[in-house]
Amino acid sequence: MDERIVAVFIPIIITLVAGLVFVTFIYFRSREKQMLIEKGMDAETIKSFYENKKDNYLMLKIGVISIAFGLGLGLGLMLEDWSGKDYWVPFFIFSFTGVGFVIGNLTAHRLEKKNISA
Repeated sequence: MDERIVAVFIPIIITLVAGLVFVTFIYFRSREKQMLIEKGMDAETIKSFYENKKDNYLMLKIGVISIAFGLGLGLGLMLEDWSGKDYWVPFFIFSFTGVGFVIGNLTAHRLEKKNISA
C-alpha cells in the first residue's frame, strides 16, 4: 500500500476509535444508572455511590512512582553504557515503576489503616 494512503487513514481511525470508546463509556454509565434505579435505590444512595472519593495519599504515591521511575531510568542507562546491550533501559524502567506502584500503594494503605485506628 502507498504510504500516503496509510497516512490519511491513521487520523481517521484514531478519531473513530476514540469516539467509539467515548460513546461506549457513556452507554455503559447510563446502563449502570438504570440498573441502580431498577434495584430500587433512592436518589441519595445513587448520589453517594457516584461521589468522587478523595485520595489523601495521591501525592505520596506519585512521588514514590516518580522516584522509582527515575531510579529505573538511571540504572538502566548505567547498565546500558556498561554492557552495551539495549534492553536494560526498558527493563529497569518497567521493573522499578512496577515496584514503585506496589510500594506507593502499600505505604498509603498502611497510613490509611494507621489513621483509622488512631
